[in-house]
Amino acid sequence: MKHRQNLLLLIAVILLVALPLWLVPKPAADAEGKTADLFTGADDKARDLIGTIDPHYQPWFAPLLEPASNEISSLLFALQAALGAGFIGYYLGVSVTREKAARTAAANAKAETPSGAKRVSAAAAPADEVPIADARATGEPAARAD
Repeated sequence: MKHRQNLLLLIAVILLVALPLWLVPKPAADAEGKTADLFTGADDKARDLIGTIDPHYQPWFAPLLEPASNEISSLLFALQAALGAGFIGYYLGVSVTREKAARTAAANAKAETPSGAKRVSAAAAPADEVPIADARATGEPAARAD
């Protein structure tokens, strides 16, 4: 049952990734015959809009390293996203593991009582024996183990 559920989830994820890319229509060619890039970023659109608003605009600075093509810049962006997701996943995994280890250690410490040791309350103790914890509170001497 679990294997089948995992398989169905995997198929659903693959369909959610592939179908939108397959169903997106290709953009029509413009007046010059060039087809527009399908997946351009907001940076290109902003640069084009600034150019139409103020044709004499000069950027304040230039990039230190200009990628050779759009594919390389997309690759660098995807690499940056993957590294960020990997770091966040690693941090969350370490946090969850630490929390589980702390809970396990607390449960083990709570469960580890000396075998055969009894907790004796003041009401259940004989009249001549007062448990050590109660002896400190009442000021009476604690019973000795002879």
